[in-house]
Amino acid sequence: MTYSGEVTVGGPADVHELKDLMITKIAVGPMDNNAYLLRCRATDEQLLIDAANDAETLLGMIGDDGIASVVTTHQHGDHWQALAEVVATTGARTYAGREDASGIPVTTDVAVDDGDVIRVGQVELTARHLVGHTPGSIALVYDDPHGHPHVFTGDCLFPGGVGNTRKDPKAFASLIRDVETKIFDVLPDETWVYPGHGNDTTLGTERPHLPEWHARGW
Repeated sequence: MTYSGEVTVGGPADVHELKDLMITKIAVGPMDNNAYLLRCRATDEQLLIDAANDAETLLGMIGDDGIASVVTTHQHGDHWQALAEVVATTGARTYAGREDASGIPVTTDVAVDDGDVIRVGQVELTARHLVGHTPGSIALVYDDPHGHPHVFTGDCLFPGGVGNTRKDPKAFASLIRDVETKIFDVLPDETWVYPGHGNDTTLGTERPHLPEWHARGW
């Protein structure tokens, strides 16, 4: 089946099969949050991005193999509602951006800074600190050696714009600067974007609209 990235709460997951990594996307909770299960094909180790809601659904997706790690992209409550139960059940290590860790009511085992590498089996993910939606939001970049990059952006980049900065000009200026310099300026148009809510996109689809985003201020 061809991966589309289009999922709905209560519906089936969608699986993006890469040579070294399997990415399973599912939607959970009242705010239609996306959760992503990453599985290293060489070792079968798994990592979950955002234990957002509905622990039963997430644990069913994880299966009997468990997970080694959970990465929380940022401190907003809709992204960690199931974190405590998932961690209690699996014993997974927890990761979050250093500046957001205090806002997550589950202990962060590893505080993440810009450029840190998080591993799932033999696969490496590079964290990028994107400031503006929250002080410690992180995106995770997988630079696929067999194809184009893939980036998990949390609530910092969506189809049609950057994340909500609550009409704060300074926060918007910070977020769009970080998204441009750490994502758009260094990754190619083919880069696949997996956001915290809604459908996926690519950098090439969004890049022509950057001047519009600057002009409107959100």
